[in-house]
Amino acid sequence: MTEIRTKICGLSTLQDVAATAEAGAAYAGFVFFPKSPRNVSLDQARALAIEVPLGVAKVALTVNADDVFLDDLTAQVPLDMLQLHGSETPDRVAQVRARYGLPVMKAIGIAEEADLQTIDAYAPVADQLLIDAKPPKGGDLPGGNGLAFDWQLLARRKYWQRPWMLAGGLVPDNVAEAIQRTGARQLDVSSGVESAPGVKDPEKIHAFLRATKAPAVPRI
Repeated sequence: MTEIRTKICGLSTLQDVAATAEAGAAYAGFVFFPKSPRNVSLDQARALAIEVPLGVAKVALTVNADDVFLDDLTAQVPLDMLQLHGSETPDRVAQVRARYGLPVMKAIGIAEEADLQTIDAYAPVADQLLIDAKPPKGGDLPGGNGLAFDWQLLARRKYWQRPWMLAGGLVPDNVAEAIQRTGARQLDVSSGVESAPGVKDPEKIHAFLRATKAPAVPRI
């Protein structure tokens, strides 16, 4: 069985970091977006990032960040990857990747089949893709809304140019189904392992990782 790699996003305490590592997650995500209940400062993120064990990739989620902020971020916080979760163009993704010398993951919002075309526009310039549910119209958060999209939209996609990660509305109770329906081998979860917005629940983190290791069944 192919290993499922999981990213726990929106970590804000040392307890979050410990639970993420103990549960066996492959990625630890930190959010830099003031409107998010998971937002952390550079000082907070640095203190947390140095506690992330070797072997767990440290990912910074930013939203339409400019070079001034990204310069400070990459200078102050030890990171392994940048996640661009805004309306960054393919040119901007390529620019960020070249400027900072870090792998870049680009988030792409999906609501209908037409949105899948966006995947092909970003695949040539990103190291990884994060396929998320489109935020609700007028919403303040580009992600972390606990919303899922129709996973059958991905079930028919047989070829991916880049490694990709499934996000959006994932919780311990539905993650096995999500894997079966989409063929995802990487998962991103934030609100789905929280007891309140921005408050991670260690038990839910462990439950989520256990659910990813459930016996596989044929894809529907």
